[in-house]
Amino acid sequence: MSLGYAEKLSFIEDVGQVGMTEFFDSAHILQDKIEQLAKLIQKGRHLVAFTGAGISTSCGIPDFRGPKGIWTLQREGKPLPEASLPFHRAMPSMTHMALVELEKAGILKFVISQNVDGLHLRSGIPREKLAELHGNSFMEICPSCGSEYLRDFEVETIGLKETSRRCSDEKCGAKLRDTVLDWEDALPPKEMNQAEKHCRMGDLVLCLGTSLQITPACNLPLKSLRGGGKIVIVNLQKTPKDKKASLVIHAFVDKVIAGVMELLNMQIPPYIRIDLFQTVLTQSLSSDKRFVNWTIRIASVHGLSAPLPFIKSVEVSFSDSQNYKEAILNTQPFILKRRTVSKETFEMFLKLKFSDGCGCLSTHVKIPFDFQASTDGFKLDKNATLEKMREAAIQDSSCGQSAVVERRTVLVPKSEITVHAVITNVKAFDCHLSNGDAKPRKEGIRCSETTRKRSKGRKRKTIS
Repeated sequence: MSLGYAEKLSFIEDVGQVGMTEFFDSAHILQDKIEQLAKLIQKGRHLVAFTGAGISTSCGIPDFRGPKGIWTLQREGKPLPEASLPFHRAMPSMTHMALVELEKAGILKFVISQNVDGLHLRSGIPREKLAELHGNSFMEICPSCGSEYLRDFEVETIGLKETSRRCSDEKCGAKLRDTVLDWEDALPPKEMNQAEKHCRMGDLVLCLGTSLQITPACNLPLKSLRGGGKIVIVNLQKTPKDKKASLVIHAFVDKVIAGVMELLNMQIPPYIRIDLFQTVLTQSLSSDKRFVNWTIRIASVHGLSAPLPFIKSVEVSFSDSQNYKEAILNTQPFILKRRTVSKETFEMFLKLKFSDGCGCLSTHVKIPFDFQASTDGFKLDKNATLEKMREAAIQDSSCGQSAVVERRTVLVPKSEITVHAVITNVKAFDCHLSNGDAKPRKEGIRCSETTRKRSKGRKRKTIS
């Protein structure tokens, strides 16, 4: 969970039980339980995942109630844990990506999340198959038309307050609000209704990394019992709902899910993060029409005044034939203003240096400059372009590749706005694990290639 989120919450004296003892099943018992869970998933028809903070601790996000949890340390008067990377750069875990594969295979029908880290959406779980009960630190919503906006930066407020941005729908334009609940806020009916519906339909509710203490969310899995469904709890601490569960597993969630996926003969896909930014090139003729006054701006696709958290600095250089001075832009907004002869054409080169948490140091973008160029814009098939980029990243096992997904022009002032996509992280996972240890891999994504082959006809093996 974000330390910033914890600090923004209103103070309350009683946050429930904290500092809870962690338990670990022995290797023999754990393997037996993993096999039982795999059989339940294989036999089930409507699997629902109910996730808590424990699913994200391997992503570098501290939990709340564990021995080193945020609320545990606060109660003990100890310093809060330091996040291993910026909250906005946290990447989905092995479990997040396994859930994506289960959903794509038609096994997982719905995900209910108590987390505000937004990692289920980033991993690839479809929005219509996800209920974020406590909100999303990276999501804004329009209270008027209901439009949702997923950001690459952490929204500055919590408690369903107004933010500094407005709905982009020209017919609306209402002020946006954050989606993260404070203590006194009721769970959003839209999310809650979907969660209740799927829990009632579920023949298996898989609770992952949750202490099941926060009401009313913690009672949702129980609704499956009325229809004959079963509950499985995977958590390091004991929970108040353990007696209602058909199976309780005390182990790291990633370790359990990795074992289950191997038994189901299913591979865990890699996580590919693609970030967007825009370049805005504005031009105007000088009064004597001999020169062009131009400005290049590297900005967020969420608005010119929005932060651009994954870019640390921009180096601007020019083609060798031009004797133009290079520039280094170290602070946002990244803006460079220059004047050149009106008849000149040249190329500008941008070296974008990435912030901490990105998988590579930088990427390069070429910007052609021609004052007489056509003002026609274009818009590519964004989804197709992004999918090609993902496939290339998997093939190369690297990040830094970029592509243009949209270009549009504005006549007054004369401007060319180009939206770029860039791969900033590639995270792959071991497919076959020794002793059940789940570890991300930095190189090689052979398992993802197997995943694509399986989707074309490879069958899951039956667990005896």
